[in-house]
Amino acid sequence: MAQEPYRPRRSVLYMPASNERALAKIASLACDAVIIDLEDGVAPADKVSARDRLAGILGTRAERRCEMIVRVNPLASEWGVDDLLAVAKAGPDGILLPKVTTPRDILEAGDLLDDNSAPDSVTLWAMIETPKALLNSGAIAELGRDPASRLACFVAGTNDLVKATGILATPDRRYLMPWLLQLVLAARAGGLDVIDGVANDFRDLEAFARECAEAAAMGFDGKSLIHPAQIEAANRAFAPSPEALAGARAIRDAFARPENAGKGVIALDGRMVERLHLAEAEKLLAKAAIISA
Repeated sequence: MAQEPYRPRRSVLYMPASNERALAKIASLACDAVIIDLEDGVAPADKVSARDRLAGILGTRAERRCEMIVRVNPLASEWGVDDLLAVAKAGPDGILLPKVTTPRDILEAGDLLDDNSAPDSVTLWAMIETPKALLNSGAIAELGRDPASRLACFVAGTNDLVKATGILATPDRRYLMPWLLQLVLAARAGGLDVIDGVANDFRDLEAFARECAEAAAMGFDGKSLIHPAQIEAANRAFAPSPEALAGARAIRDAFARPENAGKGVIALDGRMVERLHLAEAEKLLAKAAIISA
């Protein structure tokens, strides 16, 4: 949703809805968001019982430290529609739709939520995990310009994209990079947040930190996580650096000087700085303040 105020989504941790032991730790985690998973993380025999537990998991809204999202099963599956309606009733912050391929998938989910009086505060997130979804990402993202669509965020399904296309999954993700950048571009055009896919080796935190830094440089808002050990590196990578904050303050202070009042362009430390850089600096400082708070 383009009108949604900024909220950090640096670290977005998947948790299977059937893992009660892991779910009990949510309140103690420092991640910005948790995705409670009813889809890939839950065996078919456990899907209904996992869904039935959601009301208890999501019932402590006043105590939430992080955004709580639920990934439902595809609406075309035998569980999908019941998942969507049960999750909306339980009161999540958002619902993650898997296997999205066209704008119609978002609109149909939104209509179901509207028809069943789901609160406007329940947003929709979309997994972009198939070639068709990637090709349609611009049209899907455009829904983000309409608050009625509820669409707020894209999540890259990198493992599924690798599987569907047959590209080689190298440590540097060189063959995925063009598609990831395309996804960021589509999200920005629609005013959406966009979350990078998972890193499968949760033990190699050094490699994970490098992947986070690259994703942040590409413009992603955060990273999908599969283990709590990854939270700290993600939070650090997707937060403004001390150097960036110092530069933003310098730009803000320079434009605040009386001699620069009304100027569209100024010189600062040997470089040209425009008012668009001032807007970027103010946005960065506001983001840092919200993260700090």
